[in-house]
Amino acid sequence: MGAAAPPPTGVPFTSASLSIRWQSADRDFIKAKVTEKEAKEQADQLSRNAAEVISPPELAAKIAEGRPLRVKLGMDPTAPDLHLGHTLTLKKLRDFQLEGHTVIFLVGDFTAMIGDPTGRSETRKPLSREQIAANAETYTRQVFRILDPDLTEVRFNSEWMGKLGIDQLIGIAARLSVARMLERDDFEKRLAAGDPLFLHELLYPLIQGYDSVALKADVELGGTDQKFNMLVARDLQRGFGQSPQVVMTMPLLEGLDGVRKMSKSYGNSIALEDSPDEMFGKVMSIADPLMARYSEMLTDVGGDELAGIKSGAVHPMEAKKRLAGTIVSEYHGDDAAKKARDRFEHRFQRREIPADAPVFRVDRDLWICELMKQLSFAASTSEARRLVSQGAVRVDGTTITDVNFRFVPGEHGILEVGRRRIARIQP
Repeated sequence: MGAAAPPPTGVPFTSASLSIRWQSADRDFIKAKVTEKEAKEQADQLSRNAAEVISPPELAAKIAEGRPLRVKLGMDPTAPDLHLGHTLTLKKLRDFQLEGHTVIFLVGDFTAMIGDPTGRSETRKPLSREQIAANAETYTRQVFRILDPDLTEVRFNSEWMGKLGIDQLIGIAARLSVARMLERDDFEKRLAAGDPLFLHELLYPLIQGYDSVALKADVELGGTDQKFNMLVARDLQRGFGQSPQVVMTMPLLEGLDGVRKMSKSYGNSIALEDSPDEMFGKVMSIADPLMARYSEMLTDVGGDELAGIKSGAVHPMEAKKRLAGTIVSEYHGDDAAKKARDRFEHRFQRREIPADAPVFRVDRDLWICELMKQLSFAASTSEARRLVSQGAVRVDGTTITDVNFRFVPGEHGILEVGRRRIARIQP
């Protein structure tokens, strides 16, 4: 049976389906020789804030070779937006870029058709090629809010996976045992619970691992939930006679709910392309205990200020405004951040309603939950009831606690739900 051969790397790549052409980044590595001490110092610096590095001596040894390392980060375009949780690995990728290493942003357009089973208790629904292509195009635009486009090699794993024959795929699969694949916690839990585990899901770690073979990756970055997949890549690289990549995992950022990891599918994310007002408002909605973690992971806040946030010496409201302003400024600019803060304070602290608030006409009194549904301020009656019970609904500035409250147009005028949904109601 034929074994799959890695495709050539470092060459221009054209994705006709996305109408984007990306040129591999060419950059001279400034220093041809690196002492062991310098290599260790650079490895230590690059490992800062990482959750785990497998392994630090391997990273230092690769740096000591005196060549630009090939550093890979792969993302499946399963949703159109990147969010702040993604920026932890993207900024680490930028750290490598600033040290002169070759940065590869890999769009998993082929693996997205399978669906990453990581952290899933059920099989992901497949996406169409059209959905994947549209999402991939937004990804390759948004990453350059952080990465230098002239120094970034953007690749798509359909470039090699789409050309593999069944004999080559079998050749890759022959290098890993079923027992090794079933070591994955997600798979073990589903089998123990009697939930279905499909063969194509077992292929996902295999294909992600082969991406590192195809790209001859020296280092792979990913969240802590990707550790298994990245370790599979090390096994495959050994099987193909390559030096195994260093695995660097980054912490997962909790979403706005403070419980689950930030994810668009969980509805708890802050997207990089959210408007300044929406981004500012979402940061202001996080729970106080999350402020220190968000500040530490998403900004360059100094030690003294971070200590003040943790101790409560900095008032939580002021700390949150600084955090929101810093994040909005990074992605939209200082002027947009200042205006977003001013609008937030006018709207929520001074109880002023913005002049551009949408106006809706209602010709009769309505149950508050029904009104929220009609205005799309709540997706369902149960969600509307929950919002009322949580104190998130205000009429004319007064919090509504009675789930049976009726809104009377003419007698009542302003409906606010949460921090960002507001409307003027007229008869």
